[in-house]
Amino acid sequence: MKDFFQLLKNLKKDFTGFTNCKVAVLGDTSTQFLTQAIRAVGYEKRLDLNVWETDFNQIERQIYDTSSELYAVHPDIIIVFQSAHILLSKYNKLSTDEHDMLASNELSSIENYYAVLSEKLTAKVIYYNYTEIDDHVFGNFASKIPASFLFQLRKLNYELMLFASKNHNFYVCEISTIQNRVGKKTFFHTSIYINYEMVLSVDVIPEIASKTVDLIAALHGNFKKCLILDLDNTLWGGIIGDDGMENIQMGSLGIGKAFTEFQYWIKKLKNRGIIIAVCSKNIESVAKEPFEKHPDMVLQLNDIAVFVANWENKADNLRHIQSVLNIGFDTMVFLDDNPFERSLVHSTIPEICVPELPEDPADYLEYLYSLNLFETTSYSHEDKQRTALYKIEAERKTVQKSFLNEDDFLKSLHMQSLVEPFTTFNIPRVAQLSQRSNQFNLRAIRYTDADIKFFAESEKYFTFAFTLEDKFGDNGMICVIILHKENEQTLFIDTWLMSCRVLKRGMEHFVLNKIAGCAKENGFKYLKGEYIPTSKNEMVQHHYKGLGFESSNEFWRLDVANYEDKKCFILEKYSKVNN
Repeated sequence: MKDFFQLLKNLKKDFTGFTNCKVAVLGDTSTQFLTQAIRAVGYEKRLDLNVWETDFNQIERQIYDTSSELYAVHPDIIIVFQSAHILLSKYNKLSTDEHDMLASNELSSIENYYAVLSEKLTAKVIYYNYTEIDDHVFGNFASKIPASFLFQLRKLNYELMLFASKNHNFYVCEISTIQNRVGKKTFFHTSIYINYEMVLSVDVIPEIASKTVDLIAALHGNFKKCLILDLDNTLWGGIIGDDGMENIQMGSLGIGKAFTEFQYWIKKLKNRGIIIAVCSKNIESVAKEPFEKHPDMVLQLNDIAVFVANWENKADNLRHIQSVLNIGFDTMVFLDDNPFERSLVHSTIPEICVPELPEDPADYLEYLYSLNLFETTSYSHEDKQRTALYKIEAERKTVQKSFLNEDDFLKSLHMQSLVEPFTTFNIPRVAQLSQRSNQFNLRAIRYTDADIKFFAESEKYFTFAFTLEDKFGDNGMICVIILHKENEQTLFIDTWLMSCRVLKRGMEHFVLNKIAGCAKENGFKYLKGEYIPTSKNEMVQHHYKGLGFESSNEFWRLDVANYEDKKCFILEKYSKVNN
């Protein structure tokens, strides 16, 4: 982790062109160094974080007084830091009979804070959970006494997680896990707390800032989607081509246990929705043999979306994997035990995250845990299927090469799309696409479940969710459209986003045919579009022009009265438009 003062050098750098975000920090102890570190770490994530902080111990006034500075700032993100040390002070002042109500009372206050903030602002709330303090009044018996401080502290952290699971704009930042890893002596310095009201040591502030900014970045669609793996001495011990399958190290004994536990971690990532790929210098048939035959192999070939094993340059193979998956290099993580290969990839494709794996494979997992590489703000059933979807997409591209005519290929897919308005069942997935889609996203405005629910229920909007399936399989929901009734003549395309997995299949034409038809049926004359450039959506800068829209005062306009349906080879399974 970077030294705090080295990190502050980022504050002198140019933030031009970065994503802007207003952040408010409310703390019951001193947060001056933390706010500077958060802004400095933001630079590394291409985030221009304009951070405002209140004086410490002013949380209640800032939230309940709607004329306070907090509401004047109108932040996008609100960070609330209530420390375990102040909580202990509250506990100490309670009567013995009140001790077992500490967690309930604190949670009630937090719920009230959130209710007020949700009513007055659209900001997302990040709440730091509580680091552990054991006052040793009851010793080990504290776990049996609900009135003990340790019992109440752990109960409150648990209740915080439950509360976050039910409130889509409330997120818990796990600073307690940082203290567990680095130790309390590193995390907290008594003399600094007594003299300066700081509960975070300068040594740990960069790591807390990094974990906080990881969450802020994910809320802005900046996160890792894909893990690419070397094989020899990375996924298993030994060299498969030299040692043979029977001599590579995996299983429950010796160093093999480290590789097996590493594979279990990768399997969990895959099940969570991270795309897994392989990039190995090897003979493909030899490299695949452990996946097919080794009894201790946790990962199977069906867990791998793209499998590349040859003797070509690894950077070139990574470019091939990127072209198949059609995701940004900055969403990819490459793990390789070989320092030369890591250096080659890092220097050739600097956007790819290439962690410096420890020499000892036993240290792989703890090191990777500390990096928090795969932050997320959502999880859905579709995530579990992501690797399978990309694996199928690779098959499609292989088949496509056998067709000389693109139309013939598209016809052969037998594509169908289910078109529905936003419903109780699809709102979570719609919100997730809004938060995660970066490349094919015309305005890149992020919406929560609550926002999507509002659009679904409002008479001022038409909403569409598109799926796509073909003879290879079902891609699930791949496109979201939100149309705003701007006036009696015009429908404004508030949101048009689409999964990059389905590009070049005519889905853009199918969608435009659908929304132009909606405009005509409801008496509107024009569709109005807008492109807001970001660092990631350059691919759609000419989207509206390519579809026949005309430029009009920084917007794009389509006369639907004269619109003729564009050619596509997608059949509609079902259509239902809400009014």
